[in-house]
Amino acid sequence: MRTLHEIAPLRETLDDARRRGQRIALVPTMGNLHEGHLALIAEARRRGDLVVATIFVNPLQFGPGEDLDAYPRTLAEDQAKLEAAGCDLLFAPETTTLYPRGLEAQTRVSVPEVSEGLCGGDRPGHFDGVATVVTMLLQLVQPDVACFGEKDYQQLAVIRRLVADLHLPVEIAGVPIVRAEDGLALSSRNGYLDATQRAVAPILYATLCALRTALEDGAAPHDTLSDGLARLETAGFAPDYLELRAADLGPVEATTREAVLLAAARLGPTRLIDNLSLTLPR
Repeated sequence: MRTLHEIAPLRETLDDARRRGQRIALVPTMGNLHEGHLALIAEARRRGDLVVATIFVNPLQFGPGEDLDAYPRTLAEDQAKLEAAGCDLLFAPETTTLYPRGLEAQTRVSVPEVSEGLCGGDRPGHFDGVATVVTMLLQLVQPDVACFGEKDYQQLAVIRRLVADLHLPVEIAGVPIVRAEDGLALSSRNGYLDATQRAVAPILYATLCALRTALEDGAAPHDTLSDGLARLETAGFAPDYLELRAADLGPVEATTREAVLLAAARLGPTRLIDNLSLTLPR
């Protein structure tokens, strides 16, 4: 596996791959890799001839007081994991490489509607930062397919919308959530949990499972969500939101069948997110 840090050699390498007719698959990450990221690499390996991963802790998507400085940076360990997983090329730029004029002067991409509410409501500007860096990486790599995890459901929806709206010639592949044996969705931020919090954390997934069962059995959404919030608070979570949305993140209507439960909750200093798809009864 080659590791590149600059744009010019990245473009040269990818231009050569395209001349040889290789199908390019991209996996953007912020590093500190776990099995969830490696599932993205495996999916990219299935879909492409040349697998490109990126590692970049993007300052544009962190708000004031968030964990930009504390976010784990583990490049050497990540390189070993990527190589073992079959990644061909890693692009790991410095911040000044992608944002040479600084963050304040950076052109930004904003995706309306789908960015609003949920994590977009709790983290103002977050999805502008995500959309900007993803657009940049798609332009730099020009992949045939890019793989993103379904754990970040709203993020995936934002990326799909920007690709559609900007007519970018890339397929966006969603990859199912990878969970620990107790159901906790794998996340780089799980490492912030202490032993007591880690024992409590799976209650988030268990709560979503219970709500899904109730909703698919015809329970009233308002009462079901209220019960879910109470269950999380009793367990020690501080919920940011617990919502039922249509699969496209629009509001649930009387005719909606395919839907998704989405939750974000804090456990100590750690913000956990999760989601479950479900089919509402007729």
